[in-house]
Amino acid sequence: MKWGFFTPTHILTLMLAALMVAGLYYGLKNKSQKVQTMVLFPLSLSGIAAIIFNLLRWGSPLEYLPLHLCSINAMLLPFAVLTRNKTLGNLLLLWCLGALVALVANFEMTEAVLFSESFNFYFFPHVFEFGIPLLLFKLGLVKKDPECIGSTMTITMFLYTLVHLCNLGINRYCAVVGNGIRVNYMFSVDPTNPLVALFHQLIPYEYWYMYMVLPIVGLYLMLVYAPELTARSRRAIQRHAV
Repeated sequence: MKWGFFTPTHILTLMLAALMVAGLYYGLKNKSQKVQTMVLFPLSLSGIAAIIFNLLRWGSPLEYLPLHLCSINAMLLPFAVLTRNKTLGNLLLLWCLGALVALVANFEMTEAVLFSESFNFYFFPHVFEFGIPLLLFKLGLVKKDPECIGSTMTITMFLYTLVHLCNLGINRYCAVVGNGIRVNYMFSVDPTNPLVALFHQLIPYEYWYMYMVLPIVGLYLMLVYAPELTARSRRAIQRHAV
């Protein structure tokens, strides 16, 4: 049975992902921080396992370097679980959105057979890359802080620029050696799926067209931090009223 895109099978797997994250929350919410970490840390390694799998399985390492946002999320996630660093945790609170998009807009994996090797190394790591950052906050392991919005945006845009330069360098090298490879990490070069193609229609220039994501990111962060921003505004009003 193939995964498909918004087929009954695809929708059921999205429901499974939600149930997995909810189950982890309710199973861990009354446990100690030590137990929570002991459970979340091994799960956080699933993305690194997927990176290794892709590098070794497909025989084309240049096309499977950990330079997509979800792969970088995967490499940082174990450190976020172990250190509970506020800056890193708040950063992954944004990046986990990419993992959710990868599960919903699974355009490159629609032909994957359900619970096959390739499906498992895509689906489950993305579920944990989405769910664990949320659980770090819901379980109180990391503090949600709107002051981290600046660092989150700066790190994300710096990383995107760096990855684009890597794309250009790898593609230039591949053109010289003539191996036929052309990479497009973080979709900075070509709009290879229908979602980012919409951005390219508005700004038809490589690298720059992905800046159309910024309004979406800004809205997402405003919604995520709305309770903290509202509480801060209320405290400021109260101080001025005194």
